[in-house]
Amino acid sequence: MTFFIPEEKVLEIQNAADIIDIVSESVLLKRAGKNHVGLCPFHSEKTPSFTVNPEKQIFYCFGCTAGGNVFSFLMKHEGISFPEAARALARRYGIELPTGNISAAQKRVMSEREQILVANKHAVDCFSHALLSDSAGRKGLKYLSERGITGNTLERFGIGYAPEGWSNLMHHLARKGVPKKLLEKSGLVIENKQKNVFYDRFRNRIMFPIFNTGDQVIGFGGRVLDDSLPKYLNSPETPVYNKSRSLYGLNVTKQKCREKGLAFIVEGYMDLLALWQNGIENVVATLGTSLTSEHVRVLKGYAEKVILVYDSDDAGLKAAARSISIFDSGHLDSMILVLPEGYDPDSYVFEFGAEAFMKNAEKAIGPVDFLMESAIKKYGLSVEGKVRIVSAMKEHLAEIQDSVARSLYIKKMAEKLGIDDSAIMEKVRRAMNTKRSGSNAKSLLRREPGASDKRHKAWNGSATPTESYQMEKKIIAMMLQFPQVLSEIRRQEILSFFENGGLKKIGISILEHKGDSNRMVSDLIAIIDIPQERQLVASLAIEEGRWDIEGCLKLINKQFMASIKRKPSDLWMKIKEAEAQNDQEQLELLMQRLKDRKKIQNKLKFAGGKAL
Repeated sequence: MTFFIPEEKVLEIQNAADIIDIVSESVLLKRAGKNHVGLCPFHSEKTPSFTVNPEKQIFYCFGCTAGGNVFSFLMKHEGISFPEAARALARRYGIELPTGNISAAQKRVMSEREQILVANKHAVDCFSHALLSDSAGRKGLKYLSERGITGNTLERFGIGYAPEGWSNLMHHLARKGVPKKLLEKSGLVIENKQKNVFYDRFRNRIMFPIFNTGDQVIGFGGRVLDDSLPKYLNSPETPVYNKSRSLYGLNVTKQKCREKGLAFIVEGYMDLLALWQNGIENVVATLGTSLTSEHVRVLKGYAEKVILVYDSDDAGLKAAARSISIFDSGHLDSMILVLPEGYDPDSYVFEFGAEAFMKNAEKAIGPVDFLMESAIKKYGLSVEGKVRIVSAMKEHLAEIQDSVARSLYIKKMAEKLGIDDSAIMEKVRRAMNTKRSGSNAKSLLRREPGASDKRHKAWNGSATPTESYQMEKKIIAMMLQFPQVLSEIRRQEILSFFENGGLKKIGISILEHKGDSNRMVSDLIAIIDIPQERQLVASLAIEEGRWDIEGCLKLINKQFMASIKRKPSDLWMKIKEAEAQNDQEQLELLMQRLKDRKKIQNKLKFAGGKAL
């Protein structure tokens, strides 16, 4: 699991890391007793079900069942491997990891993703040197200076320059030992397969490195210095870069977004830099792509509300229309700010200043109101105009999931247009039914033939949890939450009576744990390879049960052991049913259960029918 990171180093990292610090960088957490709660970063929800326990150093979501320790969180949130998560935490907490004794085989094990991140870091250095220290970068500096960008901004965002020429970067990275095929996968170079040559993707462009929230370079955007096309050229999708969930500048602006509880969303690199440089630091950019539900999920961890700064043209209207369903399903408040015609955030803030921009921001309105006002402005309030407004708005209103909010907007529009709201409601209902029918048809097309007849077995090996499974799970929860009972579990050999192999394995790991009891759960999760088991441990440990030794003994002796003695002997009937149905998998499972039960009965008989 740890590859070539020594186990003692993993434990050192785990002991140094604070899960609250790590999680709170991407989730707004609020204290709730011993735990901290927030909106889950892994699924959309209105009510917080994501819980972090600082004492046990674990997290668990009661909505989507994601759970684990600090390593698990980083792995799932950033989409990285265990070694990458461990190395990221080691860097953060100043823990040195051994590198000198890595063999050639171990180097090959080092993930492609990590190698691309290293190549990107070299590329940033190369571009930065070209802009600030090379004569070739003078025209790049001149361009940025004319746009009002200061040296401090260049340094903070790592901005650089890709000189003219087909292979400047490729030759630089070759000297660093980066192979061409890896450079191609990183998106930094392109292969001309006909000529069997590679060449730099970015040439004669201002370079904007794109960082993740951990300050690792995941991609680049390049802007030309003149009016040639394409104006902007971005990195393609790579193992480290996904434009649908990446936001430019968030690594720099996340703290201000959190402090303000608000994030401005702009469309371009220069827009963001202009606002940030003028003191409006709670801003992100969407990297030349449409806003996605993944963007919203990321932003939920840093802001309670967002203001989208769009142009008043058709593209801005379309973007606002798309944002309704995205923010509605993501449960994040959104507003639309339209600057005066002919201005974007960059030009506006440099001409009129931050104060004027913020005064405009106070006039921001919700997406539905924005679209409504735009439709009225476009079509007018004639009879024909009103018909066209309703026709244009019905689809947008149908996107609103909250029935109360939808009803209020329909009433508001009816008042503005002087139309009976029931007429508008009927149009919206038809749009909703059409949309629902289309969704159902797509679902039927995607459904695998016979999928509805498939039985997906639960982790415990059966379609529904058995009574014994529930009892065994309760005992594991008791062991995790009240370690004082472990000596009694060990003395009575309770785990030997467990039928569920997975729960038994977890129980054995608990008994074998030698470290700090407060860190026991986090330590267990670190050594468990099966995701379902990690999530189960987190879910059983996250909530404190009201345990005392008397209650524990009652569970062990009067409930668990007693249930073993009085179990109905219905296995033979189930075995006959499985034979009749020729269900070999179920038959093998039942025969094994029969053997286990006979062993248990023999053990009880040997103990004189009493709890051991």
